[in-house]
Formats: sequence, C-alpha cells, structure tokens
Amino acid sequence: MGYLLLSIIALCAGILGSLVGLGGGVILIPATLFFGINLGFFPDITPQRVVGLSVIMMIFIGLSSTISYMRSKQVDFISGLIFFIGSAPGTMLGAWLNKGLDIDSFNLYFGFLLIVLSTILFVRDKLKPINWFIDHGLKRSFTDRQGQSFEYGYPIWFAVLFSFFVGMISGLFGIGGGSLLVPAMVLLFRFPPHVAVATSMFMVFLTSLVNSMSHIYLGNIPWHYTIPVIVGAYVGAKLGSALNKRLKSKTVVLVLQIVMVLIGIQSILEGLF
Repeated sequence: MGYLLLSIIALCAGILGSLVGLGGGVILIPATLFFGINLGFFPDITPQRVVGLSVIMMIFIGLSSTISYMRSKQVDFISGLIFFIGSAPGTMLGAWLNKGLDIDSFNLYFGFLLIVLSTILFVRDKLKPINWFIDHGLKRSFTDRQGQSFEYGYPIWFAVLFSFFVGMISGLFGIGGGSLLVPAMVLLFRFPPHVAVATSMFMVFLTSLVNSMSHIYLGNIPWHYTIPVIVGAYVGAKLGSALNKRLKSKTVVLVLQIVMVLIGIQSILEGLF
C-alpha cells in the first residue's frame, strides 16, 4: 500500500512539477512527510531522507520534461547552462545545510518560502516591467506558435549569482529550484512563461544530478522508495509537459500560484502545530 501511495504522490508531483516548472519537490515533500509521519505510512522517513528522495525523483522529472519540451523548441539551452554554472555549487552547500533542520523547522521555513513566492507572482501584473536586466545583459528572443515574438535577457554575472542562491535553496529544501527560478525568469528577466518553465526543467535535470551526489554521500537516499517514485514521476512529467503546451501563459502562472499557496499554508500549519 505504501509503495502504491508513493507512486500516486510522485505521479501528481510529476504532472504539476512539469506543468509549472517547479520540479515536483513542492508536492512530494509535504505529501510524503504528511502520509509518512502523521499517518505512519513511512515511519522511517525524515526531512533529510525525503529531500534525498525528492532529488532522485527530480532527475527523472527533469529528463522526461526536457525531452518533451525539446520537441516543441521551448527550451533555452544557453540560459539553462548559464544558470547551472551558479546552481551546481549552490546545491552542494544547501545539501550540507539541510542536515541541521528538524521536521517542524523544515515545514515552517518551506511554507513561508512558498507563500512569499506566490505573493510575488500574484502582484506581478501590477508591477512595472523591469527592463534593466534586458538592457544591461545578454538578450534572447523567442517566437511562439502563434507568431508572437518575445525579447528577454539578463546580465550573465547576475544570473550566475542568483542561480547560486537558487541552488542553495534547492539543496536545502529539495524543491528543484524552479519555485524560485521560474518567478525570477518571468518577473525580472521577462521570459515568456512557457520558455521559463521548459528552461527551468532543463536546469532542474542538471542540478538534480549534482544535488543527488551530495545527498548520496550524506546517506540521505531511502533507496527502497526510489523505484515507485521514479516510475510515477516520469509518467507524470510526460503528462504535465503535454498539458503545458495546450494552456495559455496566464493559465500556467495561475496554476503555479494556486499550487504554491495551498502547499505553503499546509506546510506552515504542519510546522506550527
């Protein structure tokens, strides 16, 4: 029963993670902690072990999503590699910091992080566009299937520094970095939402490879749970990628906001009570 439940959780994580570029950790981690600790389905689970499990899952979500998004030419590989340069060492630092968190602190900090990010996305349409990053950095362009052209960009030095911070948060909470990176790509760098999601999943794949090595070294991987999680996540990521291509950009951002608010509130309540 426990393995089937994990597969279902991973399937949902793969769908939502690939759909909005989060990587799936924001679904897997709170759900596994709730069913594992509160309901006793996975009595040997800890914050450190569930983060390790999440990191392994995101390798396959990232791979599955990237392959799907490559076919529709939505992945900006150059930007993804630039972000990876900063995020790779950041994930190693975050994985090391993770060992000092207990379950209540983990849930509380994790929940507040998601609420802050969802609030930023909620008010983004009321904020004035920030063109400084485009004007003072590497310029990129994208034309969607409807023929609409977008220009976006960022200073490379800023992208590397910011992605280091994103990588540290990713390694600390096991969330894939997309929950921080996608809002920044949309709000600051003016990425089209679909390109931001697709490029984020490419970076999630690369970062998770590095992050997994850190957690394997630290002994944080519950290997007996990995197979059902990998299968569910891979299938879910395929479904999420297909759904993303059919939705409008505003719908993708709305789904992202709703998911982050609900999970953030649930995590804060878990941490407090």
